[in-house]
Amino acid sequence: MSDTALSEFVEATATELDIPGVAVGVWVGGKEVFASHGVTSRDNPLPIEADTLFLLGSVSKTFTATALMRLAAEGRIDLDAPVRHYVPELELADERAAAEMTVFNLLNHTAGLGVRLIVETGDGDDALAGYVARMRELDQIAPVGARASYSQAGYNLLGRIIEKVTGLTFEAAVASLVLEPVGLSNTVYAPADVMVRRFAVGHNLGADGTLAVARQWKDTRGNNPGGGLASSVSDQLRWARFQLGDGRAESGFDVLPSDALARMQEPTVALKGSTLGDAFGICWFLRAVDGVRTVGHGGSGNGQFAELLMVPEHAFAITVMSNSGPDDGILFNQAVVRWALKHYLGVIDRQPVPLPHDEVRAREVVGDYDIDVMRLTIDTDGEGLTVAVGIKPEIRAASDTELPPDLPAAGLGLLPDDEYVVTGGGLQGQRGYFTRDEHGAIVGADLAGRLFTRAPDAAQ
Repeated sequence: MSDTALSEFVEATATELDIPGVAVGVWVGGKEVFASHGVTSRDNPLPIEADTLFLLGSVSKTFTATALMRLAAEGRIDLDAPVRHYVPELELADERAAAEMTVFNLLNHTAGLGVRLIVETGDGDDALAGYVARMRELDQIAPVGARASYSQAGYNLLGRIIEKVTGLTFEAAVASLVLEPVGLSNTVYAPADVMVRRFAVGHNLGADGTLAVARQWKDTRGNNPGGGLASSVSDQLRWARFQLGDGRAESGFDVLPSDALARMQEPTVALKGSTLGDAFGICWFLRAVDGVRTVGHGGSGNGQFAELLMVPEHAFAITVMSNSGPDDGILFNQAVVRWALKHYLGVIDRQPVPLPHDEVRAREVVGDYDIDVMRLTIDTDGEGLTVAVGIKPEIRAASDTELPPDLPAAGLGLLPDDEYVVTGGGLQGQRGYFTRDEHGAIVGADLAGRLFTRAPDAAQ
């Protein structure tokens, strides 16, 4: 089914932002609506279609979580059990955390783990085992259960739990537990399975300001649980319909008990000041938009971005994929989601209005804020604040693979209660907040569900 208004908006927005290729799918009124524009690659162009594969990035986590929930429903995994019950060899920088963290802590990002490791552990069946063996190098940013902080590494560890319990590789286990029963024949992990289908490649801005094909197509196999799937908007709508249902696939196969599926969409831990959500469910970001409950997850790859959002009370879903980064792909996806919510449901996603610039408050937040591999730099020129987000120079220098480009400095506005909103660039509209210590000093900044710790030389 086509929708002229959707197609026109998609084409106009993609053209304005100069994105090579985009695909959009909407489930509304019991029908599928698709729109696509552009090409898979500017070097080797093929038209984008509803079945064209894009990288899902972190939307892949929803498949990992659902597979694990099926194992829990079958009594093969206890969500409240310590992770070491299933992965006894686990070693972390913090021994107490390694002993205490549970499977559930990983599922809702309350394990206190840093975001990720940039390590290469090969393409063999031992890739996940090798990744987990390196997790002692990961920062422990908070005590177990103390707060939510998004962790790619935590989901890769969940993948290793799945391997241990099933005796299969992670990819084979997810295919058996989820992909095949739900009927997702166009959703795959292996590049060898991707290359026999039509697929999009990422594009990033080069030094000359023009888009160039991203030469590392996807992340390492050790990152498959947290971000390794490729899929199409047609398959993603099927996935959304399953998640909006009662745990039974359209084929009639009972994948999950309905209460287990519903539990994934119930709040488990609050998120403060985040555009991504008001709370984490089990994996899913939960957010109220214009008084309506939404369930969703986004993802990014090297020059590719994906978004999946559902509105359960309206049996509505939208999936958006684009192959340009680092700024415009995110902006395109967000614009289409906002348009679709308004056009189909009358739901308005209103953006917060920053407070007038206050140089005293601005000086209080200026500085560098770090996570494992990235740095967030906040600065002021006396008239406004800016924020730049990028991979740490030492991490980029040490990497022997292509990494996504940094996000240049863009406007940042302060909100009440130590919250803020990004007002320009690829992260426009993203909200976050600052954390203070017991003395009132700002010691951290949350962005995209991740805690960035203030560099010691920047602390006031």
